[in-house]
Amino acid sequence: MIVKALKEAKPVSEQDMRELQKTVSEILGRVKSEGDAALRYYEKKFDNFEPETFRVSREESAKARERLPAEVIEELDFAMAQVRAFAEAQKACMNDFEKEIYPGMIMGHRVIPVDSCGCYVPAGRYPCLSAAVMTVMPAKVAGVRRIVACCPPGRDGGINDGILYTLHEMEVHEIYCIGGSQAIGAMAFGTETIQPVDLIVGPGNQFVREAKRQVFGACGIDFLAGPSEVQIIADHSASADLLAADLLAQCEHDPNARGSLVTTSETLGNAVLEEVEKQLKVLKTEATARASWETNGEVVVCDTLEACAAYADDYAPEHLEIHTEAPRELLPMLNNYGSLFLGELTAEVYADKIAGTNHSLPTGRAARYTGGLWVGMYMKVITHQMANLDASLMLAKYAETQSAFEQMDAHRNAATIRLQKFGK
Repeated sequence: MIVKALKEAKPVSEQDMRELQKTVSEILGRVKSEGDAALRYYEKKFDNFEPETFRVSREESAKARERLPAEVIEELDFAMAQVRAFAEAQKACMNDFEKEIYPGMIMGHRVIPVDSCGCYVPAGRYPCLSAAVMTVMPAKVAGVRRIVACCPPGRDGGINDGILYTLHEMEVHEIYCIGGSQAIGAMAFGTETIQPVDLIVGPGNQFVREAKRQVFGACGIDFLAGPSEVQIIADHSASADLLAADLLAQCEHDPNARGSLVTTSETLGNAVLEEVEKQLKVLKTEATARASWETNGEVVVCDTLEACAAYADDYAPEHLEIHTEAPRELLPMLNNYGSLFLGELTAEVYADKIAGTNHSLPTGRAARYTGGLWVGMYMKVITHQMANLDASLMLAKYAETQSAFEQMDAHRNAATIRLQKFGK
């Protein structure tokens, strides 16, 4: 039961949503009809970016290493190894099988990768160096034949060197310096220079998220991801400074990001509100983090941890942290989250950067029906079957009866003709 809301998030304006949908629809429509010309128009308009070509060559991406500090290279190599190891462990759980389900009827499935995928790598506001690793490495482990990566230009023009280094090391087949809705449209519909892909994955801002929603059907998508969000369940034992720091770590992603605290302690909730203000004043990213917190931040007090868990399950957050005396005790109560972080020692920022679990996760309550990006997202489970004579005749009789009852005469005939042909 909710006792009190110490701070409430402001609801999203329906008018703003309609304007967003209209803007994205126009962009996608122009990319679909005008191809490369539309990409050039929008990259100049939004990023003041006018390159000779949007594609980054293998030779150009190789030079990124020369411009990076050794310690950054070491950390990125570690991140790639961690994400690969976790993806390989996940893939090991997915196996082909074939079994005689009943006498004479063999059934099975194959687990095979999609032929091509497009990885959107967000970097417009900040270059999250591990973003490419999270989308590309599982595709590599899955065995996707063609991997396309789109990343917006940074403040200096071109793809950030840290991101470009990882794309080169993972041997991405095609790298394009394009961002926003236009990049999603290019991967979904294709242009004169970019062939369309079968699946688009990766997080992004509200324009990227809306574009993915609108192109679904022309290609597959992983889920609707972005803007970022975190929710924290905390009891009286939690530390206000850690809670404030973790909330603001998500808020600095985007003015539309969401930070939420659900606690059993009103005293702690008020302390966190004070600590947020204190930490905001020393952040270099204060403007973005403050805009996010003031618009979308919330602090809610519930009477029990069970009520906190119920609130979180309805919220279905992208990231869910548990700061309680016994964090694992809440695990059975929680079902709707992108990724879970148990205990104050397990900071969400670790997974954002380097730990190995994927940071591309469902937002906007999508965690109610899907988990985060994983190697299985790039793979299809496709079934097959084969009947012997006895099984075929048995199934034909059942199919004939059912189809006749449904008045689906062609279906009935497909069964009857086998009874007549092979029943003798």
